[in-house]
Amino acid sequence: MKPNTYDTGADRGERALLVSLVTEAVRQSGADPAHSMDELANLADTAGVEVVGRMMQNRDVPDARWFVGKGKAQEIKAMIAEEAATTAIFDQELSGVQVRNLEEELDVKIIDRTQLILDIFAGRAKTREGILQVELAQLSYLLPRLSGQGKNLSRLGGGIGTRGPGETKLETDRRHIRGRITELKRQLEGVMAHRKLHRERRKKNGVVQVALVGYTNAGKSTLLRQLTSADVFAENKLFATLDPTSRALSLPSGKEVLLTDTVGFIQNLPHDLVAAFRATLEEVNEADLLLHVVDASSPMRDRQRAVVDEVLSELGAGGQPSLLVYNKIDECPPAAIGLLAGGPDALRVSAFSARDMDSLVRRIEDKLLGDVRLLSLPRGTRRVGRACLPRRRSARTGDGRGSFAA
Repeated sequence: MKPNTYDTGADRGERALLVSLVTEAVRQSGADPAHSMDELANLADTAGVEVVGRMMQNRDVPDARWFVGKGKAQEIKAMIAEEAATTAIFDQELSGVQVRNLEEELDVKIIDRTQLILDIFAGRAKTREGILQVELAQLSYLLPRLSGQGKNLSRLGGGIGTRGPGETKLETDRRHIRGRITELKRQLEGVMAHRKLHRERRKKNGVVQVALVGYTNAGKSTLLRQLTSADVFAENKLFATLDPTSRALSLPSGKEVLLTDTVGFIQNLPHDLVAAFRATLEEVNEADLLLHVVDASSPMRDRQRAVVDEVLSELGAGGQPSLLVYNKIDECPPAAIGLLAGGPDALRVSAFSARDMDSLVRRIEDKLLGDVRLLSLPRGTRRVGRACLPRRRSARTGDGRGSFAA
């Protein structure tokens, strides 16, 4: 008899249906729900998930039980069956109870935006510090939701003989997670102390630091690679790089500064993630200059710029000296170029233009030196090298030489 073969689907990747709820609060915030869904699709693609459909509902407030309305939940269930989806990804954060109810009703894995971002970070973290920070963020997110994880973390049972020595499995899970969070925080305190020591050493040695900040996929890693010839990973995906990288950058004057690429930001960045990555993000506070990189080709560039400014303010770096760098200008529609902000602290570049990179380096030097110029002492005086003096109007002396007030 010829053996029968069956398609078990074991080699298939995850197939997801995207769901978004547009509430009155969302409409008042000025956010674009369609763009947010596009961003969610990009996040899913970064996580290796195939998007098979989208569904959006307008509703004044979320439903406490289902998040979406009961009728919409039935529509989602029908679409899941039609598209053979294995996962439903929600663009907003869900409570543990809502996750449990939706899992039972839809019979697929339920993921929200926060959990998806945390999953991407877990896959991108390579250094010990990054791995610790992601785990802390994941556990901080999971802890208040344990009671709602119906299929994942349920009680072993009820009644006599099921509670163990005075606690349920749920309570054991909670106790274990709290203990692990405490240990992770202790280890990260050591990381912060180590970073503080390095920062103090850099200050003592007069090292000037420039930090690249910006929305995810704005091209920060590409700029770092082009400016310093650094062998860093750059890809057209969200959060392509996670762990910060620093390289030496030579300025036209011959002085070297330290250029650091930081993790990218995104709208609705999970607060647990910001808190966990504070040790890394504190590097931004210590920078002498921030290069705020904006994707000039994105139609949402103004919103993305505002999101980054909000996160920087939250970190206490809102008042840092900065340059606004509109990157990907070669991909920006001509009609949109004129809409980009101008001024002495803004410039438009393509990371793949050598001329633009030279202009950026010169602007960095001008911004760091400020109103300072390099002067050589006149002939006939004892040579003491070069001096950095503020620009002051010189007073002419009788012999024609200029004298400078210090």
